[in-house]
Amino acid sequence: MHYNCVINNPDCDLSQCELMKKIQSYAFAINDLALYLNTHGDDEKALALHNQYAKEYRNMVDSYQRKYGPLSMFCPCNSWRWVANPWPWEGGND
Repeated sequence: MHYNCVINNPDCDLSQCELMKKIQSYAFAINDLALYLNTHGDDEKALALHNQYAKEYRNMVDSYQRKYGPLSMFCPCNSWRWVANPWPWEGGND
């Protein structure tokens, strides 16, 4: 399944684990490109790719948070759903 289904359809059938792996992959790529751009600031192709990945990362994080709850305390929500679910040592998702 192509990752764009998350961006185009918030009800995509990616599992929580699959979506988290994609979020982590984008975070890594964004960080790696940022390090490259520190020494190659005039590389327009790398900058465009960084901006594209950052946009897709934000969309995936938004999709994840709508479906599974906040990823950080900076999420603008009124729900603390993680306390309602079992913790990993209680048989929850890990």
